[in-house]
Amino acid sequence: MHEVEARPLRIGLLTHSVNPRGGVVHTLELAQALHDAGHEVTVMAPAAPGQRFFRPVRCDTHLVPVQAAPRDMVEMVASRIAAFRASIGELLQRECFDVWHAQDPIGANALADLRAAGLIDGFVRTVHHLEVFEAAQLMQWQSRGFLRARQVFCVSRLWQTRLRAGHGIEAAEVANGIDGERFSPVPTAGDAALAQRLGLLAGAPIVLALGGVEARKNTLRLLEAFLQLRRDLPTAQLVIAGGASLLDHAQYHRAFAALAQAGGLPVGAGQPIVLAGPLPDADIPSLYRLADVVAMPSLNEGFGLVVLEALASGVPVVVSRIAPFTEYLQTDELQWADPLDACAIASALRVAIEQREPERIAASAARLGARFSWPASAARHVQLYREGLRDAATRADSLATF
Repeated sequence: MHEVEARPLRIGLLTHSVNPRGGVVHTLELAQALHDAGHEVTVMAPAAPGQRFFRPVRCDTHLVPVQAAPRDMVEMVASRIAAFRASIGELLQRECFDVWHAQDPIGANALADLRAAGLIDGFVRTVHHLEVFEAAQLMQWQSRGFLRARQVFCVSRLWQTRLRAGHGIEAAEVANGIDGERFSPVPTAGDAALAQRLGLLAGAPIVLALGGVEARKNTLRLLEAFLQLRRDLPTAQLVIAGGASLLDHAQYHRAFAALAQAGGLPVGAGQPIVLAGPLPDADIPSLYRLADVVAMPSLNEGFGLVVLEALASGVPVVVSRIAPFTEYLQTDELQWADPLDACAIASALRVAIEQREPERIAASAARLGARFSWPASAARHVQLYREGLRDAATRADSLATF
């Protein structure tokens, strides 16, 4: 055990997708920070034929072959758990890892199966947030993924508290980070090119939301708020980027389309509503700079990396007055809104656009950048990994004495 505590760790990090979702971004940034700190890291994710990670990765990667996701959610999750389990089982025949760490229920359930089969000693699970599913099997997989873990981490106190109260789990807090070099208010030549590609109107106030059209992101109420905002700012455009999700949001998309049509707002490039979808990773810094305000009136979040990225890009932000935002953001750093009140969201958007304060935004970005960094997050993870390995070795020694 002393040898493991002294040397760099061999770490397998599992994430559910190669697409730009918050949990995937967290995994890649953490993996690269661990790699830069001298540890051997392999990021593992399911990938259909032809798929690759949405951005280059500085550490090793292992793509788990899967077919295109079936429409049935339970079938999809079951097939991906099985794919992870089989692929890692083969990997274990030729490679050894000190730490297995899953960022979602799919990878965690595969690791739980491998642990039950005696192929690994244990695993770590980060809970970013929990979902409510109609299918009982999905709920069972979600809870099993952290109940069977040797260690559980959370990115906010909110989810620490919920896991303790709801499941008796004592989770450790691990911070997110922000790449201050990647996100900046300084314009580049790519900004104008992206604006032209998306059909952003010169001089029009741009409201930006990231994460796609989803109930958790509260996109319908954001659209209601935008309809109200257009009464005072008739040229405003709503840009929604992202949305590469494994979950089925088709019904919510239909409700969004119906509300946009009822409000007389066309959707498309150059229209009042621009559904940009997942964009190339290189476009994201420009996308932030093109916005007049970033809207995040979410109903449920694990942390909210978008807030850090937007402020670092010099853009005002509107967020829900709920945890986890209230944990790390100060009252005067942005505009707060009741996520259940479209009028409140509209008012916050208007204030953010009309009373933009670059100096205050810069001060907030500096404060948050000093508090949240990926190297610090990686160091915290390593500390917890080593504690978990030490505790597991102690338990094994105790059992060996009987």
